[in-house]
Amino acid sequence: MEYKDYYKILGVDRKASQDEIKKTYRKLAMKYHPDKNPNDKTAEEKFKEINEAQQVLSDPEKRARYDQLGSSYSQWQQRGAPGDFNWGDWSGGAPNGTPRGGGRRVRYQDVEGMFGGAGGMGGGMSDFFQAIFGMGGGMGAQASQNPRASRQRYEQPVSISLEEAYEGAIRILESEGKRIQVKIPAGAKTNTKIRVKGKAPGGGDLYLKVKVNKKSNFEREGDDLHTQTSIDVFTALLGGKAQVKTLKGNLSLTIPAGTQPEQVIRLSGRGMPKLRNPQDKGDLYVRVKVKIPKNLSEEQKKLLKEIAGKK
Repeated sequence: MEYKDYYKILGVDRKASQDEIKKTYRKLAMKYHPDKNPNDKTAEEKFKEINEAQQVLSDPEKRARYDQLGSSYSQWQQRGAPGDFNWGDWSGGAPNGTPRGGGRRVRYQDVEGMFGGAGGMGGGMSDFFQAIFGMGGGMGAQASQNPRASRQRYEQPVSISLEEAYEGAIRILESEGKRIQVKIPAGAKTNTKIRVKGKAPGGGDLYLKVKVNKKSNFEREGDDLHTQTSIDVFTALLGGKAQVKTLKGNLSLTIPAGTQPEQVIRLSGRGMPKLRNPQDKGDLYVRVKVKIPKNLSEEQKKLLKEIAGKK
């Protein structure tokens, strides 16, 4: 089993303070969060890795035990002793290095709670973590030490409209004969996962995997929306107003004189709410389509020719 250098993973010194560890972790978590890196497996694995490092280094007991393990592992490397490092001596033991057993139940922080209960974080802790801290499933750690190890995780897909993603939504689920009301936060994206703690069969956790249905009037890119509006050639030339549909209703868009076909106008703060801060919104981009009249009257043709300087 590979030794994990949690200090190196976070990029902090081994004497780093708790404030330094917390600050560095938050910065890395925001950078590699799955919501900011959709469908990026490398970023997802990096996010899990820095989360695991933070779980250990932010807990004084776990950190002390980890530092003892690191010292023993380093001494073993320097000796160049034959065979593998004896991981079993560290499996599920207490912070003072007592091998195995101990019946100590380790509590670890729910990172999804820190980010508002959603956001696509998946997976669990590594074999290295489970073996050293008795989370079950590795190198002598006993599942009975942690009742959570036997609880299954359930995932349930749920579809919502773009309007529901904008406003937030409620879904009623049923588990083991009980009705559960689940809030889907404003700003949810396709593949956002919402954790419902302890509500799956057997007391496990239920995860709702969101799918946002596409709406023909809008294209979504992150927290920004794209749409279009049509104007006549005279409004494009002289300027004027155009009606634009938004997820909050219609608005009157000012068209500057000389607007070009396919020109894009940005409306700040008219896009989707940001998942972690719904008061902050993305932008709405409106592409302007200019309609060219096909059937002009003789008088209109005459006037246009005069403007163009043609006879």
